[in-house]
Amino acid sequence: MARRQRPTLIDVAEAAGVSKALVSIVMRGAPGAGAATRERVLRIAAEMGYVPDQRARNLRSTATGVLGVTFELREPFHGDLVDEIYGAAADAGRDVLISAVTARRPESVALQTLLRERCEAAILVGSRSNPGEIERLTERIPVTLVVSEAAPAGAGDVRGDDAHGVQLAVDHLVSLGHRRIAHIDGGDAPGSRVRREAFVRSMAVAGSMAAHRHTRSASVIGGGITAVDGARAIRGLLEATSAADEFPTAILAFNDECATGVIDVLVRAGKRVPEDISVIGYDDARFASLLPVPLTTVSQDAHGLARHALEAVVAMADNETPRRIVVPPKLMVRATTAAPPR
Repeated sequence: MARRQRPTLIDVAEAAGVSKALVSIVMRGAPGAGAATRERVLRIAAEMGYVPDQRARNLRSTATGVLGVTFELREPFHGDLVDEIYGAAADAGRDVLISAVTARRPESVALQTLLRERCEAAILVGSRSNPGEIERLTERIPVTLVVSEAAPAGAGDVRGDDAHGVQLAVDHLVSLGHRRIAHIDGGDAPGSRVRREAFVRSMAVAGSMAAHRHTRSASVIGGGITAVDGARAIRGLLEATSAADEFPTAILAFNDECATGVIDVLVRAGKRVPEDISVIGYDDARFASLLPVPLTTVSQDAHGLARHALEAVVAMADNETPRRIVVPPKLMVRATTAAPPR
């Protein structure tokens, strides 16, 4: 008589009508499965006599301690975050595997690399994946998003307070006396919508204050995350503005990279920064303070964001619930902002 084969993870998944990955999450006691699903899978596994394969567990444990990180290669600030994550991971005794997102390498491919390399958990920097894609990923490994759009319930979320950061920038420009202020947004980049709305709101508040009742309505220009995007946006504004007294006296760019493109075009057009026009960036990427004219910008605190993200995803790997953390920004006043010309 042939010996009855021991039930496998796949057998339990088929009987429960769920994925093999979800059964694995339940058996490991990891986050990512609802209470009802967890109870049903455990009951079916017990009825079938399923016993986890310790040899397979030992094999999987060879990847323990490896954290996967995806980031957008075109974003200098993302590179700063990855560097800080490396330091935080080293302090925590963890290894890091990075998988870049580029114009030719979509985020889906970057994520598949992390799964293929059996990473224990993932930190997604500036993720553009939709909530459904993130939810499916959390069924397989713990996930924490950094400086991304709103994270689904099963993922951790670490971000800067973009609305407050934009308010700091607008308040600074208004305090210098600027009335015509424009914002070059980040297009479809994560955080662009929040910053754009915060700019419009902050300008409306500034305009309603008695001391600044002549502040004009917000001017928002479509931009992007690169210097090329910033250059294209400001070039279009220069071409579309016929009178000098209609041109903004200050520009708030979506990020520091975008701001460098803005400044380059302005200088080539014969405008002085900040004597003729002030420019503020966002992020405080490392190069911002090293430019020929050091850039005034809003600091997102790369060190703090990275440490919080590392702690959050490690906690999730240890079966803690996802964390929601907001890191306050800080205005870094340097040499690209001044009072508007008389």
